[in-house]
Amino acid sequence: MVYKFTLLSDEIDNFVRVIKIDPEATFFDLHNAILDSVKYEKNQMTTFFLCSDDWEKGQEVTLIEMESSSEYDNLVMEDTKLEELISDEKQKLLYVFDMVSDRAFFIELSEIIPGKTVTKPECVMAKGEAPQQTLSDEAILDTPKLNLDENFYGDEDFDVDELDEEGFGDMNFDDSSLFSEDSKY
Repeated sequence: MVYKFTLLSDEIDNFVRVIKIDPEATFFDLHNAILDSVKYEKNQMTTFFLCSDDWEKGQEVTLIEMESSSEYDNLVMEDTKLEELISDEKQKLLYVFDMVSDRAFFIELSEIIPGKTVTKPECVMAKGEAPQQTLSDEAILDTPKLNLDENFYGDEDFDVDELDEEGFGDMNFDDSSLFSEDSKY
């Protein structure tokens, strides 16, 4: 059996990579095949996320063992076979290749080919230039800045009395006894 994965980028419209790989291969093998297909250096932290049909992140498979307070198990690429987590066509993954800027490839298991085998992962289709592996300092500095003025939290016509309707008005903030010098923090 062979898995055929299709990779897309939300940064470059005509970017496509198709990789064929054995389902018994590990996520680390897929990781290396992706990096080879886009000619990226292999010195960056990366991670995979299994995703829902709506691209919501689920189980993570990390490059190295990491402590996590996640609801999911801590899975490492080198120890996790693709077939352990992926078994359905159209299953979606995110491959985060730039952890600092949270940039990723969108991956879909586009086809499961029974009766065929591959000895090593191979990129069978490459269209378009890959996005830069990491953003330069200038590109990071050029990203839009948050507007942190008085409207940052919402409506400029915000009325404190609106909180009373939600049940937050029971506390009297004008009560000086709450903040007396004798009170302990």
